[in-house]
Amino acid sequence: DETARTEMTEIADNVLSERPAIDRVLEQSLRDLDIPPRPLIIDRIKAEMGSASPNLRYVGQLISVDVSLAAGLIKTANSPYFGFRNRARSVHEALLMLGLDVTSRAVAAISLRQALPNNGQLERFWGASAQIAVLSSWLAQQTANPRLDAGDAYTYGLFRDCGIAVLLIRLPAYRQTLESANANTDLAFTAVEQQDFRTDHAMVGCLLAQNWWLPEEICLAIRHHHDRSAIDFFDSGLPASSRYLVAASQTAEHIVQQLTGGSRTQEWSKLGSSCLRLLRLAASDLPELYRAAVSVLTT
Repeated sequence: DETARTEMTEIADNVLSERPAIDRVLEQSLRDLDIPPRPLIIDRIKAEMGSASPNLRYVGQLISVDVSLAAGLIKTANSPYFGFRNRARSVHEALLMLGLDVTSRAVAAISLRQALPNNGQLERFWGASAQIAVLSSWLAQQTANPRLDAGDAYTYGLFRDCGIAVLLIRLPAYRQTLESANANTDLAFTAVEQQDFRTDHAMVGCLLAQNWWLPEEICLAIRHHHDRSAIDFFDSGLPASSRYLVAASQTAEHIVQQLTGGSRTQEWSKLGSSCLRLLRLAASDLPELYRAAVSVLTT
């Protein structure tokens, strides 16, 4: 609707202001991508979260109206990732188990899949994102870094590459660019995208995440997750929590690639040393992480 488009315009202006020299062609191209608008239910849940006494039963009723959303939330609560002893049998039980904050992020993740066409080319993408999310959270727990929250790492893993999904749907020629970016050993992934489209999936993903009211540190981590200088230097302006999110998810992606052989990229050779340093891991720790991660992914 018009309100959502106005919000997207304002958000695009804020993100684009990062680059003083950016031209109007890029600005218009971002708006023309038609990034999925924020679902109304996210607004309603956020409003309830801001009230003095949030009404979980009311939120449950909102979610239950959408059968697929309700089923997705119950499935989320019952997933091995959370490890609850009891199984949720209703949306209300899932809400009580997850809490309102986790529920809001789960609803956003489920809604994202609903907002984009369900076709074959995205199935592997969603599967890989889910694996990266689980392993990112697991790594956060393993490293016990006080600035790396396991819940944030999981949410970030789900949304990190959402810009790729948007670009695959909106720009038919993007698939070839994606293949080139995955294979390039010299340029940053986003630099390859910029050469072809004057935009990149990190910027598009940040726009979507901001519009869907994800936490700011997650939005910034999405925006800069291929920028080695941003994650390497404390004075880069990127919050420490965002840098650790990037490190955990990039390491998780590397582990997934090692274990599955799928979605090969060159990003570990560019960012791996920085990620290991941030997580206080050594290259010699990786074989043990590979072995331990097998059980995490197969649980």
